[in-house]
Amino acid sequence: MDETKRYAVDQFELDSFDQPAVALMLESQRNDTEFPVHTHRKGQLVVAYHGGIVCTVEDGVWMVPSGFGVWIPGGIAHSNRVTANGKIGYLFVEPGAAALPEKCCTLVLSPLILELILHLSAQAQDYPPTSANARVASVLLEQLALAPSEQLYLPLPAATQLRFIARGLAQDPSNRCTMAQWARQVAMSERSLARLVKSETGLTFGQWRKQWQIIVALQSLAEGESVQRTAEALGYESVSSFISMFRKTLGSSPARYIRSTAMR
Repeated sequence: MDETKRYAVDQFELDSFDQPAVALMLESQRNDTEFPVHTHRKGQLVVAYHGGIVCTVEDGVWMVPSGFGVWIPGGIAHSNRVTANGKIGYLFVEPGAAALPEKCCTLVLSPLILELILHLSAQAQDYPPTSANARVASVLLEQLALAPSEQLYLPLPAATQLRFIARGLAQDPSNRCTMAQWARQVAMSERSLARLVKSETGLTFGQWRKQWQIIVALQSLAEGESVQRTAEALGYESVSSFISMFRKTLGSSPARYIRSTAMR
């Protein structure tokens, strides 16, 4: 990848373009690539072509496996971490150029959308409004507005006690502490903690922790880890119990899910 495109990603100079859609590609090396918290004037779609992306905003974490994209409206502070050897596409969308969601979400991207982003990223981004590239951008944005969403999302509550638990789970995904044990660590009753989790996330404690495990599992699988090693990292005593949890949550086994996203 040339230095001009790398600098453009790092400094987010693409906000200066007034074209309706501006695209570029990024390929990370053997190690993870992390971009610190930043904002854009334009909305941004971050697309995983290979590997995965973890996108963090103030109130949540989004996981983007291969074949998906996370949509981040303009003005929302966020950070991105790309898994090792990931191939990532960025699409910056001018405000008002397309009927896209007003909140962050994970979008399921069709092969046509993925190819259009790839094609546009290879062109000069300062294209005139009557050019062939402008027509490509128009079709791309029209298709993107039709893309369905999927909730590969973990709410990050504001409460100090829940942030403490979230940090603990992030540092040790295999942590199997019960809600009662967590409640003691944050000096709350189990009932009070349950109410706090529900009020701040809309989920029960069990659902919230399971969603965290799904985020971690998808990241691990996107990096090429085996199902067995992923299950072990999450503290499951057997691979079958992990596969059962994964299937109940996302509707298919881990291996089938990863294969299906790779084919999008």
